[in-house]
Amino acid sequence: MIFQRESGILLHPTSLPSKFGIGDLGKEAYAFVDFLAQAGQRLWQMLPLGPVGFGESPYQSFSAFAGNALLISIEDLLADGLLQNSDVEGYPQLDARKVQFMEVKKFKEKILRRAYDTFRLRSRPSDYDEFINSNSAWLEDYTLFMAVKSRFNLKPWCEWDGDISKRKPEALVSYKKELSDEIGYQEFLQYYFFKQWYALKRYANSKNIKLIGDLPIFISNDSSDAWAKRELFEIDENGYPTKVAGVPPDFFSETGQYWGNPHYRWDVMAQDEYRWWRERFEMLMKMVDIIRIDHFRGFEAYWEIEGSEKTAERGRWVKAPGAKLFATIEQYLDKLPIIVEDLGIITDEVVRLKEAFGFPGMKILQFTFGRGSEERFLPHFYEENSVVYTGTHDNDTTTGWYEQALLEQPDAVDEMKRYFGIKGQPSAVEMCRLFIEEAFKCKSNTAVIPLQDVLCLGTEARMNIPSTIGGNWEWRYEKHQLTKETADFLRELSIKYNRNSL
Repeated sequence: MIFQRESGILLHPTSLPSKFGIGDLGKEAYAFVDFLAQAGQRLWQMLPLGPVGFGESPYQSFSAFAGNALLISIEDLLADGLLQNSDVEGYPQLDARKVQFMEVKKFKEKILRRAYDTFRLRSRPSDYDEFINSNSAWLEDYTLFMAVKSRFNLKPWCEWDGDISKRKPEALVSYKKELSDEIGYQEFLQYYFFKQWYALKRYANSKNIKLIGDLPIFISNDSSDAWAKRELFEIDENGYPTKVAGVPPDFFSETGQYWGNPHYRWDVMAQDEYRWWRERFEMLMKMVDIIRIDHFRGFEAYWEIEGSEKTAERGRWVKAPGAKLFATIEQYLDKLPIIVEDLGIITDEVVRLKEAFGFPGMKILQFTFGRGSEERFLPHFYEENSVVYTGTHDNDTTTGWYEQALLEQPDAVDEMKRYFGIKGQPSAVEMCRLFIEEAFKCKSNTAVIPLQDVLCLGTEARMNIPSTIGGNWEWRYEKHQLTKETADFLRELSIKYNRNSL
């Protein structure tokens, strides 16, 4: 699919300002949409929106379908009368510049349960049962999963009591009865997440802003999907993965990246024409306007590691269904607006798969320089059907990256200076602004800039360091940082380089 010539910003909702310690779907999300419109931007890209599990990573979620209850706006619950001001008076003052996940979970959970206590005493909203019924394919399993998980002190499902871990029918009946109130609470959270989400989407669309959502290729083993549909995954009878995902050793890691997600049993999935995948795409397309597929190369061939291994060093490449999967999705859902993450070591087969379906791939300006005489990697060779970024959530900010390059990659710095026709030594902020302008200027139909780069922030604003746990996914901006000058800068670039379609 050929996209219009547009631009936008990458920002996960957790990074929005909020007095409750984490960004949410309340007034500051709407204010950010207003900023995008003021700045002449047409796209808001974000990371996966599911409930986060181990390490707080959006790419390790408890569900491929559910929403993250931590994004529910407390202020909207106050406006709906489910909370009183006295209910939130004891909420602590948390760091405005990063998410303190442990504290946020502790206090926000307490407030959400208070809201549920009020909700139970009321008549159900007119659309509540409709929400429950229309989402029953995933919601029933997810709410029971979270209720049982709470019952077993948040342990992974493979460590639960054997009968419920193995979903024996009598155990399912017993736990549904015993945990009916907790199941109701989990339904309540999902109802309000999606109620607030769809309201935000309608507002963004009314401002001519399209939302780009993220679809991780793999799911967490500790998820309702793996627990309820284990026949679709490489999981043994006790709930442990037998074959897991990752990438082999490369320039960035001597031992590769060991992700630990269970691989799919593609042969089983093919038997019902990939129904689970079709439902997943269909659900996400209700939530967003464009889908970005993470680790696209894994749909052509994936690195398979034995579950007993501790690193990604030993594994093998295994063919995935590739064209058969995407042709089936198109057959059922028509052609979808999809962006694919085709970074890293990409084979000719992956390129052919991408081109066969017309999916635009990703170009990262930080990866462009330092390649010597290979001009084919420079921005003026980018194809139109692509999406250009200054960096991604897995990279350092452009300012931080450039400051590091000054110390460790002088050849790359010299190459940048020659490319931009610069004499002398530009500051990190100057180079960051040049990168942004180059993204807007190049032929790629879509340009997306992380907000950290829009604000020219340093390494302290980095979102994630791959293969590390702790300190990731925490960054937040403060309201005063979105200035009229910044909006004017982006709007002027959008007009100058024909990225403002209105």
